[in-house]
Amino acid sequence: MTQVVIGENENIESALRRFKRQVSRSGILADVKSRRHFETPLEKRKRKASTARGKRGMS
Repeated sequence: MTQVVIGENENIESALRRFKRQVSRSGILADVKSRRHFETPLEKRKRKASTARGKRGMS
């Protein structure tokens, strides 16, 4: 669970920026987006294969 403790002299905007950064680093939004629709086992295999191909090409 992501938490941000606000300091005494800290404004809300900077705390919100820190919270957004923590959420993006933890991968929560990517996980939510991937679970938005049901993915069949065939679609999972295709997605994993395509990401593996992409990673193999970058190395």
